[in-house]
Amino acid sequence: MLGCMTAALTIAFVPGVSPAKWVRVWRDRNPDVELVLQPIGADEVADALAGSADMAFARLPVEDGHHAIPLWTETAVVAMPKDSALADADQVTQEQLAATEVVDHGPVPADVDAALDLVEANVGVVVLPQSLFRAASRKELVGRPLVDAPGTRIALVWRDEDASELTDEFIGVVRGRTANSSRGQQDQPGGSSRSERADSRPSGGRSASGAAPGKGGTGKGGSGAGRSSKTGSGGSGSGAGSAKGRGRGKGLGRGKPRRGQKGNR
Repeated sequence: MLGCMTAALTIAFVPGVSPAKWVRVWRDRNPDVELVLQPIGADEVADALAGSADMAFARLPVEDGHHAIPLWTETAVVAMPKDSALADADQVTQEQLAATEVVDHGPVPADVDAALDLVEANVGVVVLPQSLFRAASRKELVGRPLVDAPGTRIALVWRDEDASELTDEFIGVVRGRTANSSRGQQDQPGGSSRSERADSRPSGGRSASGAAPGKGGTGKGGSGAGRSSKTGSGGSGSGAGSAKGRGRGKGLGRGKPRRGQKGNR
């Protein structure tokens, strides 16, 4: 447990992503370290990380210069009225979609609520992540999985300059490292040491965790997710637990100050 009575870690998250299970684990293990949750818009990731957030759960791709650990892939669904002819099927094929009026092809509509309003008005259908459709809770609509759609990938994202003992500890929680695991031991269940370097894949590939699509992710997938680098760089970067991150002098418990306190860094 980190003994940091005045420390705080701020975690941002985009719509449709719930960090609740990791928050529970964190607060159980580190009750003296405040964990601040910051909901943000889908296009506010870079601004949040440049501001008060230390890390963010976001959809790939993200801006160059950010580290990312891909966690799971969301299922793409087609939102439609309950009385739609497509609603009788368990899933929608690309051929069926091509023959249908589509309001927004996704993968993430710029304005989810506005797009779903048009669907409710029988203007057409919308393609979006299943998590966003469920969060919208439109009782008059149903969502059917879109066959062969790549889906969207959720990742834990941070900047190199924000790496600290606290961010490193949170990465361990997300990867599923047990409370008794020491710094040099392997993360569970992925088997990769926190201090290792390697690359995270850019968006468009499979989920690094291997979690079942559409389940909101388990946060426990370590298979292939135990390594991190700056997205879009193609080369190896430094994870939060690397020598580079520690060499910046961000010691135990120095998370980014909350909004309004940044000038005191």
